Amino acid sequence: MTILAVHTGSPLRGRITVPGDKSISHRALLLGAIAGGQSRIEHFLPAADCLATLRAIRLLGVEVERPAPETLVVHGRGLRGLREPGNVLDCARSGTTMRLLAGLVAGQPIFSVLSGADQLLRRPMKRIVEPLRSMGTSVSGRDGGRLPPLAIQGGSLHGIDYALPVASAQVKSSLLLAGLNAEGMTTLRVPGPARDHTERMLSAMGCDLSSPGPEAAPPHPEALLPGSGTGFPDPNVRLVPPGRLQAIPMRVPGDFSSAAFLMVAAILVPGSELVVEGVGVNPTRTGLLDVLQAMGADIVRRDERIVSGEPVA
Repeated sequence: MTILAVHTGSPLRGRITVPGDKSISHRALLLGAIAGGQSRIEHFLPAADCLATLRAIRLLGVEVERPAPETLVVHGRGLRGLREPGNVLDCARSGTTMRLLAGLVAGQPIFSVLSGADQLLRRPMKRIVEPLRSMGTSVSGRDGGRLPPLAIQGGSLHGIDYALPVASAQVKSSLLLAGLNAEGMTTLRVPGPARDHTERMLSAMGCDLSSPGPEAAPPHPEALLPGSGTGFPDPNVRLVPPGRLQAIPMRVPGDFSSAAFLMVAAILVPGSELVVEGVGVNPTRTGLLDVLQAMGADIVRRDERIVSGEPVA
Protein backbone atom coordinates (compact mmCIF):
# COMPACT_ATOMS: atom_id res chain seq x y z
CA MET A 1 0.00 0.00 0.00
CA THR A 2 1.24 3.49 -0.84
CA ILE A 3 0.27 6.31 1.50
CA LEU A 4 0.41 9.88 0.23
CA ALA A 5 0.39 12.74 2.73
CA VAL A 6 -0.60 16.12 1.31
CA HIS A 7 0.21 19.24 3.32
CA THR A 8 -0.99 22.78 2.75
CA GLY A 9 1.59 24.78 0.82
CA SER A 10 2.29 28.44 0.32
CA PRO A 11 0.15 30.51 -2.07
CA LEU A 12 0.72 30.03 -5.79
CA ARG A 13 1.97 33.31 -7.25
CA GLY A 14 3.55 34.20 -10.57
CA ARG A 15 3.19 33.73 -14.32
CA ILE A 16 3.40 30.50 -16.27
CA THR A 17 2.96 29.21 -19.82
CA VAL A 18 1.48 25.75 -20.41
CA PRO A 19 2.35 23.35 -23.27
CA GLY A 20 0.72 23.75 -26.68
CA ASP A 21 -2.69 22.31 -27.46
CA LYS A 22 -2.42 18.77 -28.85
CA SER A 23 -5.51 18.93 -31.07
CA ILE A 24 -4.36 22.15 -32.72
CA SER A 25 -0.77 20.88 -33.12
CA HIS A 26 -2.07 17.92 -35.17
CA ARG A 27 -4.16 20.18 -37.39
CA ALA A 28 -1.41 22.73 -37.93
CA LEU A 29 0.83 19.97 -39.31
CA LEU A 30 -1.80 18.38 -41.55
CA LEU A 31 -3.10 21.63 -43.02
CA GLY A 32 0.40 23.05 -43.36
CA ALA A 33 1.30 19.95 -45.40
CA ILE A 34 -1.29 20.77 -48.10
CA ALA A 35 -1.02 24.55 -47.98
CA GLY A 36 0.60 26.57 -50.71
CA GLY A 37 3.82 27.92 -49.25
CA GLN A 38 5.73 27.71 -45.99
CA SER A 39 4.00 27.44 -42.59
CA ARG A 40 5.97 28.25 -39.46
CA ILE A 41 4.41 26.61 -36.39
CA GLU A 42 5.41 27.96 -32.96
CA HIS A 43 4.63 26.37 -29.57
CA PHE A 44 4.03 22.97 -31.19
CA LEU A 45 3.43 20.18 -28.67
CA PRO A 46 6.24 17.59 -29.13
CA ALA A 47 4.20 14.77 -27.57
CA ALA A 48 4.24 11.21 -28.94
CA ASP A 49 0.86 11.56 -30.69
CA CYS A 50 1.83 14.77 -32.52
CA LEU A 51 5.22 13.33 -33.46
CA ALA A 52 3.39 10.38 -35.08
CA THR A 53 1.58 12.92 -37.29
CA LEU A 54 4.91 14.59 -38.06
CA ARG A 55 6.49 11.31 -39.18
CA ALA A 56 3.45 10.50 -41.33
CA ILE A 57 3.46 13.75 -43.30
CA ARG A 58 7.19 13.38 -43.91
CA LEU A 59 6.50 9.94 -45.41
CA LEU A 60 3.96 11.68 -47.66
CA GLY A 61 6.76 13.78 -49.14
CA VAL A 62 6.40 16.91 -47.01
CA GLU A 63 9.62 18.63 -45.98
CA VAL A 64 9.52 19.72 -42.33
CA GLU A 65 12.34 21.56 -40.62
CA ARG A 66 12.56 21.54 -36.83
CA PRO A 67 14.87 24.35 -35.67
CA ALA A 68 13.70 23.86 -32.07
CA PRO A 69 11.63 21.17 -30.26
CA GLU A 70 8.51 23.37 -30.30
CA THR A 71 9.10 25.09 -33.65
CA LEU A 72 8.41 23.57 -37.07
CA VAL A 73 8.68 24.93 -40.59
CA VAL A 74 6.39 22.99 -42.94
CA HIS A 75 6.95 23.31 -46.69
CA GLY A 76 3.45 22.71 -48.04
CA ARG A 77 2.97 20.68 -51.22
CA GLY A 78 -0.42 22.09 -52.20
CA LEU A 79 -3.89 20.60 -51.98
CA ARG A 80 -3.17 17.56 -54.18
CA GLY A 81 0.61 17.39 -53.90
CA LEU A 82 1.19 14.59 -51.40
CA ARG A 83 3.32 11.68 -52.59
CA GLU A 84 2.45 8.03 -52.29
CA PRO A 85 4.31 6.71 -49.21
CA GLY A 86 6.82 3.93 -49.66
CA ASN A 87 5.90 2.42 -46.30
CA VAL A 88 3.02 2.04 -43.87
CA LEU A 89 1.95 5.28 -42.16
CA ASP A 90 2.50 4.42 -38.48
CA CYS A 91 0.02 6.32 -36.32
CA ALA A 92 1.51 4.79 -33.14
CA ARG A 93 -1.17 5.13 -30.41
CA SER A 94 -2.81 8.25 -31.80
CA GLY A 95 -6.46 7.95 -32.80
CA THR A 96 -6.44 11.60 -33.87
CA THR A 97 -3.57 10.92 -36.26
CA MET A 98 -5.32 7.95 -37.86
CA ARG A 99 -8.76 9.53 -38.22
CA LEU A 100 -7.58 12.88 -39.54
CA LEU A 101 -4.88 11.36 -41.72
CA ALA A 102 -7.45 9.02 -43.30
CA GLY A 103 -9.43 12.05 -44.46
CA LEU A 104 -6.32 13.79 -45.71
CA VAL A 105 -5.05 10.90 -47.87
CA ALA A 106 -8.58 10.10 -49.10
CA GLY A 107 -8.47 13.26 -51.17
CA GLN A 108 -5.08 12.49 -52.71
CA PRO A 109 -4.56 10.31 -55.82
CA ILE A 110 -2.36 7.90 -53.85
CA PHE A 111 -2.53 4.52 -52.10
CA SER A 112 -1.66 4.39 -48.41
CA VAL A 113 -1.94 2.04 -45.44
CA LEU A 114 -2.55 3.42 -41.94
CA SER A 115 -1.57 1.26 -38.99
CA GLY A 116 -0.32 1.66 -35.44
CA ALA A 117 0.27 0.05 -32.06
CA ASP A 118 -1.90 -2.81 -30.80
CA GLN A 119 -3.88 -0.38 -28.66
CA LEU A 120 -4.85 1.69 -31.72
CA LEU A 121 -5.67 -1.38 -33.81
CA ARG A 122 -8.51 -2.15 -31.36
CA ARG A 123 -10.15 1.27 -31.83
CA PRO A 124 -13.18 1.31 -34.17
CA MET A 125 -12.95 3.39 -37.35
CA LYS A 126 -16.43 2.76 -38.78
CA ARG A 127 -17.52 6.36 -38.12
CA ILE A 128 -15.00 7.68 -40.63
CA VAL A 129 -14.88 4.69 -43.00
CA GLU A 130 -18.58 4.75 -43.93
CA PRO A 131 -18.81 8.46 -44.90
CA LEU A 132 -15.42 8.36 -46.66
CA ARG A 133 -16.71 5.45 -48.74
CA SER A 134 -19.85 7.43 -49.56
CA MET A 135 -17.58 10.21 -50.89
CA GLY A 136 -15.99 7.73 -53.30
CA THR A 137 -12.96 6.58 -51.35
CA SER A 138 -11.92 2.93 -51.45
CA VAL A 139 -11.24 1.92 -47.82
CA SER A 140 -10.64 -1.58 -46.55
CA GLY A 141 -9.69 -2.88 -43.14
CA ARG A 142 -10.33 -5.67 -40.68
CA ASP A 143 -13.91 -6.62 -39.88
CA GLY A 144 -15.21 -4.98 -43.05
CA GLY A 145 -13.32 -1.78 -42.40
CA ARG A 146 -14.43 -1.37 -38.79
CA LEU A 147 -10.92 -1.91 -37.42
CA PRO A 148 -7.47 -0.82 -38.64
CA PRO A 149 -5.09 -1.19 -40.37
CA LEU A 150 -6.83 0.83 -43.08
CA ALA A 151 -5.86 0.57 -46.75
CA ILE A 152 -7.01 3.67 -48.63
CA GLN A 153 -7.01 4.41 -52.35
CA GLY A 154 -7.67 8.12 -52.57
CA GLY A 155 -8.78 10.55 -55.24
CA SER A 156 -11.96 11.20 -57.30
CA LEU A 157 -14.15 12.26 -54.38
CA HIS A 158 -17.50 14.03 -54.42
CA GLY A 159 -19.05 16.15 -51.70
CA ILE A 160 -21.79 14.76 -49.47
CA ASP A 161 -24.54 16.03 -47.18
CA TYR A 162 -23.94 13.94 -44.09
CA ALA A 163 -25.48 13.82 -40.60
CA LEU A 164 -22.93 12.63 -38.06
CA PRO A 165 -24.38 10.05 -35.65
CA VAL A 166 -22.38 11.57 -32.78
CA ALA A 167 -20.84 14.98 -32.14
CA SER A 168 -17.24 14.07 -32.91
CA ALA A 169 -14.60 16.66 -33.82
CA GLN A 170 -12.34 13.91 -35.19
CA VAL A 171 -14.98 12.57 -37.58
CA LYS A 172 -15.98 16.08 -38.65
CA SER A 173 -12.34 17.04 -39.25
CA SER A 174 -11.61 13.87 -41.22
CA LEU A 175 -14.51 14.57 -43.60
CA LEU A 176 -13.57 18.24 -43.97
CA LEU A 177 -10.02 17.24 -44.93
CA ALA A 178 -11.40 14.86 -47.52
CA GLY A 179 -13.87 17.50 -48.72
CA LEU A 180 -11.02 19.89 -49.55
CA ASN A 181 -10.37 17.82 -52.68
CA ALA A 182 -13.94 16.70 -53.42
CA GLU A 183 -16.09 17.80 -56.32
CA GLY A 184 -18.94 19.93 -54.96
CA MET A 185 -19.82 21.06 -51.46
CA THR A 186 -19.50 18.96 -48.33
CA THR A 187 -22.16 19.61 -45.71
CA LEU A 188 -21.85 18.15 -42.22
CA ARG A 189 -24.67 18.18 -39.69
CA VAL A 190 -23.64 17.55 -36.11
CA PRO A 191 -26.11 16.56 -33.33
CA GLY A 192 -24.41 18.63 -30.63
CA PRO A 193 -21.41 20.76 -29.67
CA ALA A 194 -18.06 19.63 -31.08
CA ARG A 195 -14.65 21.28 -31.19
CA ASP A 196 -14.17 23.52 -34.20
CA HIS A 197 -10.37 23.83 -34.38
CA THR A 198 -10.27 22.55 -37.98
CA GLU A 199 -12.91 25.00 -39.20
CA ARG A 200 -11.17 27.95 -37.54
CA MET A 201 -7.80 27.08 -39.04
CA LEU A 202 -9.26 26.45 -42.49
CA SER A 203 -10.98 29.84 -42.38
CA ALA A 204 -7.73 31.54 -41.35
CA MET A 205 -6.10 29.90 -44.41
CA GLY A 206 -8.72 31.31 -46.78
CA CYS A 207 -11.21 28.46 -47.03
CA ASP A 208 -14.91 29.19 -47.66
CA LEU A 209 -16.89 27.74 -44.74
CA SER A 210 -20.45 28.55 -43.73
CA SER A 211 -23.39 27.25 -41.74
CA PRO A 212 -25.76 25.06 -43.78
CA GLY A 213 -28.60 27.40 -42.85
CA PRO A 214 -32.09 26.89 -41.37
CA GLU A 215 -32.28 23.25 -42.46
CA ALA A 216 -29.40 22.43 -40.09
CA ALA A 217 -30.00 20.29 -37.04
CA PRO A 218 -31.53 22.21 -34.08
CA PRO A 219 -29.17 23.41 -31.34
CA HIS A 220 -28.20 20.80 -28.78
CA PRO A 221 -29.64 21.55 -25.30
CA GLU A 222 -26.09 21.84 -23.93
CA ALA A 223 -25.01 24.29 -26.63
CA LEU A 224 -25.36 27.27 -24.30
CA LEU A 225 -23.61 26.95 -20.96
CA PRO A 226 -24.18 29.19 -17.93
CA GLY A 227 -22.11 32.33 -18.14
CA SER A 228 -20.77 31.56 -21.60
CA GLY A 229 -22.47 34.49 -23.32
CA THR A 230 -22.36 33.38 -26.95
CA GLY A 231 -22.08 29.68 -26.08
CA PHE A 232 -20.74 27.16 -28.55
CA PRO A 233 -20.54 28.12 -32.22
CA ASP A 234 -22.85 26.32 -34.66
CA PRO A 235 -21.33 22.84 -35.04
CA ASN A 236 -22.90 22.37 -38.50
CA VAL A 237 -20.65 23.35 -41.38
CA ARG A 238 -20.64 23.59 -45.17
CA LEU A 239 -17.33 23.52 -47.07
CA VAL A 240 -16.77 24.83 -50.58
CA PRO A 241 -13.58 23.20 -51.94
CA PRO A 242 -10.88 25.87 -52.30
CA GLY A 243 -8.49 26.18 -55.19
CA ARG A 244 -5.67 26.71 -52.71
CA LEU A 245 -4.95 26.91 -49.00
CA GLN A 246 -2.77 29.85 -48.02
CA ALA A 247 0.12 29.00 -45.71
CA ILE A 248 0.07 31.17 -42.58
CA PRO A 249 2.30 31.59 -39.53
CA MET A 250 0.76 29.68 -36.64
CA ARG A 251 1.24 29.80 -32.90
CA VAL A 252 -0.42 26.92 -31.08
CA PRO A 253 -2.35 28.21 -28.04
CA GLY A 254 -1.58 26.86 -24.60
CA ASP A 255 -3.63 23.76 -23.80
CA PHE A 256 -6.66 24.63 -21.69
CA SER A 257 -6.72 21.17 -20.07
CA SER A 258 -3.14 21.67 -18.85
CA ALA A 259 -4.04 25.13 -17.53
CA ALA A 260 -7.05 23.71 -15.68
CA PHE A 261 -4.96 21.97 -13.01
CA LEU A 262 -3.09 25.17 -12.24
CA MET A 263 -6.24 27.30 -12.15
CA VAL A 264 -7.99 24.95 -9.74
CA ALA A 265 -4.90 24.74 -7.52
CA ALA A 266 -4.68 28.55 -7.36
CA ILE A 267 -8.39 28.77 -6.49
CA LEU A 268 -8.06 26.22 -3.68
CA VAL A 269 -4.95 27.67 -2.00
CA PRO A 270 -5.79 30.92 -0.17
CA GLY A 271 -3.74 33.96 -1.13
CA SER A 272 -2.85 32.66 -4.58
CA GLU A 273 -2.67 34.90 -7.65
CA LEU A 274 -1.63 33.16 -10.84
CA VAL A 275 -1.40 34.35 -14.46
CA VAL A 276 -1.50 31.57 -17.06
CA GLU A 277 -0.32 33.12 -20.33
CA GLY A 278 -1.42 32.45 -23.91
CA VAL A 279 -4.16 29.92 -23.14
CA GLY A 280 -6.63 28.80 -25.81
CA VAL A 281 -10.13 29.89 -24.78
CA ASN A 282 -12.12 28.32 -27.60
CA PRO A 283 -15.71 28.17 -26.25
CA THR A 284 -15.86 24.43 -27.01
CA ARG A 285 -13.12 23.91 -24.41
CA THR A 286 -13.83 26.32 -21.54
CA GLY A 287 -16.82 24.85 -19.71
CA LEU A 288 -14.65 24.62 -16.58
CA LEU A 289 -14.40 28.43 -16.46
CA ASP A 290 -18.17 28.74 -16.37
CA VAL A 291 -18.45 26.18 -13.58
CA LEU A 292 -15.69 27.74 -11.47
CA GLN A 293 -17.08 31.25 -11.86
CA ALA A 294 -20.57 29.99 -10.97
CA MET A 295 -18.96 28.69 -7.73
CA GLY A 296 -17.54 32.15 -6.98
CA ALA A 297 -14.00 31.83 -8.35
CA ASP A 298 -12.22 35.10 -9.20
CA ILE A 299 -11.03 34.52 -12.78
CA VAL A 300 -10.37 37.31 -15.27
CA ARG A 301 -9.57 36.96 -18.97
CA ARG A 302 -6.99 39.46 -20.13
CA ASP A 303 -5.53 40.36 -23.53
CA GLU A 304 -8.16 38.41 -25.45
CA ARG A 305 -7.18 38.03 -29.10
CA ILE A 306 -7.39 35.74 -32.14
CA VAL A 307 -4.26 33.78 -33.08
CA SER A 308 -4.37 31.64 -36.26
CA GLY A 309 -8.15 31.62 -35.98
CA GLU A 310 -8.23 30.57 -32.32
CA PRO A 311 -9.32 32.76 -29.36
CA VAL A 312 -6.50 33.17 -26.84
CA ALA A 313 -6.23 34.98 -23.51
